[in-house]
Amino acid sequence: MRGMATALVTGGTSGIGAAFARQLARRGHDLVLVARDAARLEEVAADLRGSGVQVEVLRADLADRVDVQRVADRLEDAGRPVDLLVNNAGFGLASRLLDPDTSEQERALDVMAKAVLVLGGAAGRGMRARGRGAVLNVSSVAGFVTMGGYSAVKAWVTAYSESLAGELAGSGVTVTALCPGFVRTEFHERADLHMSKLPELGWVDVEELVSTALDDVARGRVISVPTARYAALVHLIRHAPRSLVRRGSRAVVSARS
Repeated sequence: MRGMATALVTGGTSGIGAAFARQLARRGHDLVLVARDAARLEEVAADLRGSGVQVEVLRADLADRVDVQRVADRLEDAGRPVDLLVNNAGFGLASRLLDPDTSEQERALDVMAKAVLVLGGAAGRGMRARGRGAVLNVSSVAGFVTMGGYSAVKAWVTAYSESLAGELAGSGVTVTALCPGFVRTEFHERADLHMSKLPELGWVDVEELVSTALDDVARGRVISVPTARYAALVHLIRHAPRSLVRRGSRAVVSARS
């Protein structure tokens, strides 16, 4: 990632996104932070400016197509090039696919699929024109299993990232799907997901996660699965019969219910 000047991070005020912002600032990147909460954006930006980098804030709700387009326009602004897009904004899902109220599932598709599609395309076009850049889409190990709407959305993110990488091959622009396991942030609490039974071995430190992801982006790796234990797990899942994966996923969902 040498020579990169500006990174745009969605969901950049908390959790994994905030960790990306901190580490990128330490590496000397100027930042464009995107989030819904204007006050929180300004607070985080002020802290990061103390690292000696420029921080631009862009308030946007990525479930709103008009707001998404404003972010896309920023990504395609040739006068203010963005060299790294971190498509991170997202949230956990407490609802089920059979629930009559599908509003949470629909919002998940808007924020974690449709916005990723629009912003990834905008960034890819702008970067391809300059012959350099990188797109990092935060997916999940959950995308390799079958645990409801979240798994379905993240499976799309991973496949989309591989497809976009194919379209940009040879252009100087790379695309990486980051597939974390369980990361210690406020993510699960916000989604009202109770994770107290998860053993310590299952957790990944957020700073380690982000450091690994940025190193994998620098290497041009298309799929990044931080930590050896989760990389081994994903390898097993991808080579296991899908019927076995589905049975295992059902067992995990039942245990958490």
